[in-house]
Amino acid sequence: MNKQRPTLSLKSPAKAAAPKLRASHARDLKPSLQTSFQTGLKPDSLAYSLIGAAQTVAQVRTGTNLPQALAQVWAKGDATPQARGAMQDIAYRCMRQLGQSETLIGLMAPKAPEPLVAALLACALALITALDEVPPYEEFTVVDQTVTAADAHPDTARAKGMVNAVLRRLLRERKALLETALLQPLAKWNYPQWWIDAAKAAWPQDWQGLLATGNTAPPLTLRINVRKTTMEQYLATLDAAGMAAEQIGPFAVRLAKPVGVTLIPGFADGAVSVQDAGAQLAAPLLDVRDGMRVLDACAAPGGKTCHILELADASVTALDADAKRLARVGENLERLQLQATLRAADAQSAGWWDGKPFDRILADVPCTASGIVRRHPDIRWLRRKGDTLQLATLSSKILDNLWQMLAPGGKLLFVTCSVWPQESEAQAAAFAVRNQAVRLDAPGQLLPAGGSGQDHDGLFYALFQKNA
Repeated sequence: MNKQRPTLSLKSPAKAAAPKLRASHARDLKPSLQTSFQTGLKPDSLAYSLIGAAQTVAQVRTGTNLPQALAQVWAKGDATPQARGAMQDIAYRCMRQLGQSETLIGLMAPKAPEPLVAALLACALALITALDEVPPYEEFTVVDQTVTAADAHPDTARAKGMVNAVLRRLLRERKALLETALLQPLAKWNYPQWWIDAAKAAWPQDWQGLLATGNTAPPLTLRINVRKTTMEQYLATLDAAGMAAEQIGPFAVRLAKPVGVTLIPGFADGAVSVQDAGAQLAAPLLDVRDGMRVLDACAAPGGKTCHILELADASVTALDADAKRLARVGENLERLQLQATLRAADAQSAGWWDGKPFDRILADVPCTASGIVRRHPDIRWLRRKGDTLQLATLSSKILDNLWQMLAPGGKLLFVTCSVWPQESEAQAAAFAVRNQAVRLDAPGQLLPAGGSGQDHDGLFYALFQKNA
């Protein structure tokens, strides 16, 4: 991520031109964070959640993905489930507005803050400038609790006065400061410049909507298990539980208000699973029938594996290079009372294969995950421009390797959660030429979308058949 930020203008924000970038805000952030320090703050206070979220954000800015960073903070603290939920909400909000927040910090702070101070300010600014119709917290509560949080941690205590001054200035001069900040693309779109440029080049008519959708909170979408219920039955179950919901796909139900999985009717019994509506297209496209031998490559966490088995009595092998993530596939299978063979191995190699061809192969290959940033808003800050080519090269090797394992007449479904053509359409076209693969009907590129009757991430589908 380019951490350059605008300089503090000597003019009033209302009259300032587009601010220039200051070198002191462009340094690489590789801090030694005291994540194990216990602040003594009350676990039910906003200050406690703010400092936890700030520690999380600071770790993301050094290269740790957001779920892992949250887990590390939780593991070293005594957070209650409620506090964990608040930390998670604040951290995710911060990631979605990080460009704007960092630009505002650059305008107001006298010098580039230390990493944890910058992260704490970014978390607070995301709450104060939240786009919710009803703000999550009162503004002055956020200021008071952020200052309290700063005072409680040794990495931020010396900056308590600056934190207070910055936040109070924002409350006084919000309109002018935001107008100035939004002259910067980083603040306006909340993506690195290379990402914005890539979106414009790939989708000249749709890039603004694409970026905007990625800054929204995702829905909670469920996939009904047709072995245990029907769409009509499950919608009735939700209605009886007082949960508003809408069907947005053949198996997809979107809840009007996200809830924890423990509160979802039928989840523990395997009646439903959590899965994006776009991702639910994979299993039906494979056209798996009873008795077929099926490979789900790069299978973790197992949503597509389980969906295949819900639709057909097939012999499924779930392959993933990460043994820990593969364990999640096993957990999902157990909850749904389904069975598959789990193999911890690299889809790029053939050493694990027994030589027996598969009738169907699902290749959900590695990619930049640029189509799922609304679910994983940290991705945009963790990826680099060169990752697209590197991951596309890896994916092409995986696809060519898996093609050798497909039986004549069999079908391979190529899937990515990317919106970059280099990883999707260009990859599919090159694969077809290299392998003389017959391309069948499939949705192609789905851009992220939300609204009545639909709501899905950005995915790409290409289906190929092997000549007999």
